[in-house]
Amino acid sequence: MQHIPSGYKIYLQGKYSPKTVTAYHYEVQNFISHHPQAATYKQSEVLQYIGQLRASGKTPATINRILAAIKSWYKFLSLTGHRADNPVHYLVLKHQVNRDIQLQDLLDDEELESLLHREERYPLLTARNYIIISLLVYQALRIKEIDQLQLHDVNLDKRLIKIRKQLKTNGRNLYLKEQQLPYFKQYIQEDRVKLLKGSNSPYLLIGQRSSHMSGADVTKHIIRTYRNYIPEKTINPKTIRQSVITNFLQKGKDLRVVQVFAGHKYTDTTEKYKQNNVDELQLQIEKYHPLK
Repeated sequence: MQHIPSGYKIYLQGKYSPKTVTAYHYEVQNFISHHPQAATYKQSEVLQYIGQLRASGKTPATINRILAAIKSWYKFLSLTGHRADNPVHYLVLKHQVNRDIQLQDLLDDEELESLLHREERYPLLTARNYIIISLLVYQALRIKEIDQLQLHDVNLDKRLIKIRKQLKTNGRNLYLKEQQLPYFKQYIQEDRVKLLKGSNSPYLLIGQRSSHMSGADVTKHIIRTYRNYIPEKTINPKTIRQSVITNFLQKGKDLRVVQVFAGHKYTDTTEKYKQNNVDELQLQIEKYHPLK
């Protein structure tokens, strides 16, 4: 297996956050392990690799992240004299990340509630996994917000959870539902300690390897757990959040209240969940759930 020069990681550490450093280093290592001659590639050969990623089903967002990592690597090679140019410096992919609300995947309140009652195979993970899905169903958190949750962000006495400010969302304090409290208590007081196996972490969610369960890990867990749960719908953190916000507005909740709840920085962002008119939404519901 080809390995990345050690100086590359030092180069990344001077420019990016620790999380980005880890992600870029992983993607570049994966790239050159499958393409040992990648250091000498031209743009056309890198594009072939991008084509392979698309063919394998990678999402546009994932491909853009991988390309960003590869760009950083070629820039490092050019800066250190390993090659004279960066073959992908001006490369911009034409695809776009679809951020539209997918009406066909919206879940009604009953379907959302049913997600909370899936039987867990592993007792030690029961409370943690309930917390994950409940934070999506009851608090409609974005995956990046879940990623950043720390233990001290949870105040069980006041039934509050602190959501940190993100690039696209405001910070806020949200109330926990009464039914969430027993799971939080069980997880924080017992299960989380067992999962840590003597190690320490400030983060709320801990994986089976005794380390932080990242947003990517949570996304994989949700997709894997609820694949084909409702066969005609795609269930992931994004569609769950969209469903919760849309349902609130469909029930007549005040736009400003929903904006604050969702953490939207601008009213326009909340409005887009409302402007999908009721008739269009009803057509989608009837298409997949005929009223007989």
